[in-house]
Amino acid sequence: MSEPFLKYRTRFASSLKNELIPLFDDLSKKTRIPKSRLLDEAIEDLLRKHKA
Repeated sequence: MSEPFLKYRTRFASSLKNELIPLFDDLSKKTRIPKSRLLDEAIEDLLRKHKA
């Protein structure tokens, strides 16, 4: 089966510290915000911070 087409997003792979994974999972469940949206927000904040 092929990968689903993503019109407005791009797949990428990365890794996180082990201790961040359960916290990230809990935040997504608690807020009911998908992890991809939380990552978008975090990257936007980081880019703003570094004026990129």
